[in-house]
Amino acid sequence: MEEVREGHGGMEAEEPASPQEPPSPPSLPSPTSPPPPAAPESPGLSPLEQPSEAHARQLLLEEWGPPGGSLELPPGITWKLLLLRRPLYRNLLRSPNPEGINIYEPAPPTGPTQQPLESLGNFRGWYIRTEQLQHNCSWTVKHQCVDLLAEGLWEELLDDEQPDITVMDWFEDSRLDTCVYELHVWLLAADRHTIIAQHHVAPRTSGRGPPGHWVQVSHVFRQYGPGVRFVHFLHKTKNRQEPGGLLRTRVTDSSVSVQFRE
Repeated sequence: MEEVREGHGGMEAEEPASPQEPPSPPSLPSPTSPPPPAAPESPGLSPLEQPSEAHARQLLLEEWGPPGGSLELPPGITWKLLLLRRPLYRNLLRSPNPEGINIYEPAPPTGPTQQPLESLGNFRGWYIRTEQLQHNCSWTVKHQCVDLLAEGLWEELLDDEQPDITVMDWFEDSRLDTCVYELHVWLLAADRHTIIAQHHVAPRTSGRGPPGHWVQVSHVFRQYGPGVRFVHFLHKTKNRQEPGGLLRTRVTDSSVSVQFRE
């Protein structure tokens, strides 16, 4: 499932285009996802108030509503640990809104800047590079790789149940070019190179109305097959060099999440 829509006014985006040659995911160092906590504790609860294994199971089954109403856990994973980590139905990306921008309002006005992107917010978890283009334009490329097992999911769930993997993003209709945004997502095997499924989109906005609207892009991976262990998320935003500095296209509320099919 794929969706591209503009916010604040209900304007429709033009048909998204996919690159002619699907790119390969860039190489990254090993993911730096946090290790499983040694002693799960629910925030704000004393050890005596911690839920039992049975209570944790009941809470999560009610919250997640898995197919058939039950889940089998492999050795080494407990319901109490899952209650703490909540690997399903949460955003697995780090720093999803590094610039602290509110999508419920038009993108705040900004002029040309000479400051590096990293100084404009908290970009922890993102790998950032620049691709130079013609006509004083460039791409800012930000990407990160999510280790699904390190985030609390397990192999049997990913291979047998194959829950939906949803990616979502919001980009600014900056009008710097006809295409100011691209999204590239790869579902990768354990070797982090074998591609099991992928999605690429380069939407064109309508160009109507004032600039600054937020455009939502989303895609749901379904029935992708066994073996998925990593999600590599990459987006590109267009810049244009002006005499006073760089005009940027901003992006916010990026997300990768895993959920059961409804």
